[in-house]
Amino acid sequence: MRLTRLGILVLVLSLVTACASAPAKAVRSEFEDIPVPKGLTYQQDRSTLIESPTVKAARLVYRGRLELASLATAMRSTLEANGWRHVSSTTTGPQGTTQVYEKAGSSLEVRLWEEWWYTYVQLTASRATQPAK
Repeated sequence: MRLTRLGILVLVLSLVTACASAPAKAVRSEFEDIPVPKGLTYQQDRSTLIESPTVKAARLVYRGRLELASLATAMRSTLEANGWRHVSSTTTGPQGTTQVYEKAGSSLEVRLWEEWWYTYVQLTASRATQPAK
């Protein structure tokens, strides 16, 4: 019995050590001035990026286990700190919010919602780019 407990303790400690030493994943953002809060994981299968010589557009989806209201506040604060002008916010019931921003030739829609275990953030952005000469 004592040997079993010791084995379980060693297993738990090795798992905790492995998790603590694993490097944190860098948060992906195709638009350098759109910050993504820590605690969100990029969902590549739900995201789309389109580039042409004159326009860059993206729908970037992230998910995490964050509280919706505080995430909405954090998104607005960090976007405004990065020069985005808040245009409007719409609450779509207790499980969702949409925020719209603009910034010199760029537009951004932030959609936040909750599903069963996760909170999702969808960033839909477009930006006019200068064609290469």
